[in-house]
Amino acid sequence: MKNKEIILHVQEYMNYKELPEKDQELVKNARAIALKAYAPYSNFHVGAAVLLENGEIICGNNQENAAYPSGICAERTAVYYAGAQFPDVAIKSIAIVAHVNGEFIADPAYPCGACRQVLLEASHRSGKNIRIILAGDKKVEVVNDIRDILPMPFESLS
Repeated sequence: MKNKEIILHVQEYMNYKELPEKDQELVKNARAIALKAYAPYSNFHVGAAVLLENGEIICGNNQENAAYPSGICAERTAVYYAGAQFPDVAIKSIAIVAHVNGEFIADPAYPCGACRQVLLEASHRSGKNIRIILAGDKKVEVVNDIRDILPMPFESLS
């Protein structure tokens, strides 16, 4: 038997206002779109803002449905829309926030496994890393590669 050690690389900030200006703008976009999420069942409103290499910012939020699990997460909404509108433009970064009971949550909200897999495949398609900004109100975590939050990914065998 051999033990394997997995190391995650995460930069931590006290709030999003410590981030570089372009990252702050992305977080502000994610916060604004989170407030428009359709989440009547969970009351967990998530917003995601994607920065493309061409400078475009694409936003998405979660959309729930009474026929669980027919809804879709904010991250996939934004990534899929970016792919539909700009199929040949790489994603540079994504900011993710969550709003519950009238306020943004203090700690970062992490993407679900399906969203992590979608981000991994978007990264594969472009051949470039996607920076992920996980912005809580009191703590922000930034990772420079999806593999830092999806360390043992499912990857195509072809």
